[in-house]
Amino acid sequence: MKTQDRIIHAALALFNQHGEPNITTNHIAADLGISPGNLYYHFRNKEAIIHSIFDQYAQDLALAFDPSQPQEDTQALLQHYLDATFSLMWRYRFFYANLPDILRRDEALQHKYLDAQQQLQTNLMTILQHYSHAGWLNLSESGLAAVGETLKQVASSWIFYQSAQAPQTHIHAGVIYKGVLQMLALLHPLTSSQGQTAIASLMDHYQQQLVRQDIRALDTLN
Repeated sequence: MKTQDRIIHAALALFNQHGEPNITTNHIAADLGISPGNLYYHFRNKEAIIHSIFDQYAQDLALAFDPSQPQEDTQALLQHYLDATFSLMWRYRFFYANLPDILRRDEALQHKYLDAQQQLQTNLMTILQHYSHAGWLNLSESGLAAVGETLKQVASSWIFYQSAQAPQTHIHAGVIYKGVLQMLALLHPLTSSQGQTAIASLMDHYQQQLVRQDIRALDTLN
């Protein structure tokens, strides 16, 4: 692995584990066993590292979910979207946990973030329209847009919201599945009987995933 890639990989792990505000370039260099000068040869500061991590996130987002690809059925399409979106949120969780502060410091990064959010919204609207055409959602175009915006807000702010609920909140994978369940709970009352059956099935699936992750989190703490 090239040194530049090693720096990105190490920074991502440290940011996720300790929080981006608590990690400096010196911490990253020490973790890799390289000099700060060697790190600065590749990245002029921490913000440049964060930009590179976000570029990687945006690329992973583009590859993880393509709504134009055929799915087995309508339910599978939504599950694929949720799995792709929230798995990336977990992999890059530091960014969502410190989102307002990071974007406030860097206008260029905020533009990148807004572009990525637009792609997420486009993908989500494709799914909601697919549900509407299948007769699983009975909403007007404006209604679909409003629901899509609400779901995007839940997804984009979920980790930050959970982090703010109590001091020293530990964000583990189970927290991500709670976000998935929250999105499905919002959709459930808006669907037809057929759609409700599918949503209920997905909620049961993710509830099982949540229980597994909660057990793992307790084992880790013990």
